[in-house]
Amino acid sequence: MNLKTKYLGFELDNPLVPSASPISRDVDLSKKLEDAGAPALVMYSLFEEEIFHEDAELDHYLSNGSDSFSEALSYFPEEMHDFSSGPDEYLEKIRLLKENLDIPIIASLNGVSIGGWIEKAKLMENAGADALELNVYYLPTSPDQSGTEVKNIYLDILKAIKKKVSIPVAMKIGYAFSALPAFAKKVEDAGADALVMFNRFYQPDIDLEKLEVAPSLALSSSSEIRLPLRWIAVLKNQLNISLGATSGVHTAEDVLKLTMAGADVTFMTSALLKHGPDHLIKIKEDLVQWMEEHEYESLDQMRGSMSMKNVTDPGAFMRANYIKTLRDYQLNIK
Repeated sequence: MNLKTKYLGFELDNPLVPSASPISRDVDLSKKLEDAGAPALVMYSLFEEEIFHEDAELDHYLSNGSDSFSEALSYFPEEMHDFSSGPDEYLEKIRLLKENLDIPIIASLNGVSIGGWIEKAKLMENAGADALELNVYYLPTSPDQSGTEVKNIYLDILKAIKKKVSIPVAMKIGYAFSALPAFAKKVEDAGADALVMFNRFYQPDIDLEKLEVAPSLALSSSSEIRLPLRWIAVLKNQLNISLGATSGVHTAEDVLKLTMAGADVTFMTSALLKHGPDHLIKIKEDLVQWMEEHEYESLDQMRGSMSMKNVTDPGAFMRANYIKTLRDYQLNIK
């Protein structure tokens, strides 16, 4: 059975790529992922705040609503080195992973401003990273900031990164953009080699005893694939770059659905944190079993088969399904 796919120019044995997580901090665990069938590995993120956490330009972008997202400065310990090993150790981890693994290593850089931290992208390439995932984790909180200004933050950083490196760059975005297809096309035009959908915005909670905002992290569930499923199906035939699906990938069924929508790769973190590296083996076995039962010879054969390429008016199609969903719901109240 052929599970091969292409992503960022790489020929991968399957689409099951571990996304950025603490697992990649451990070389032995990363090796177990490779042994279980991971065709590539996205490293944990190096944050802009770790590089220049007192940078004036960063303060300009984050001074409003600094508690609005899980990676904001106010959530960092007072001593930055207590939060992470820092850029030098990150570069060394790239070298270690390249020495011990034979699969592509995708470094992850996370930031929200144009500044000197972008120079680290070139150092990541020099350390051996095969590609870079750019994660602009930004949540606007000011009513004076327009949607265009927010989009330009993403595009300006992407363009600056592309000028620094020659390796492929994937752009990871959130879903909360108006006219998402138009923005996705701008991301492609700005030089991205892949689009990863979608970043999970972690929602804060309130500690009723301490009366303070508390960061909160809940692992994903399979129900969360519906958001990337919809938009990948919309964008599949409108973009010429790789499409990666993330958020909620736990089972072979999730992978099949996203592949039919048009995804080239399916990223996972929560499933691996729950079940460990060998979960990849089970997913591959389940993929092969389903494909044999349904007479598919390859993932390429089904990729994009459930996208909206054959729908004349996708907007009307979506609205019709929205109406049908609400009308068909059956009350079970007694």
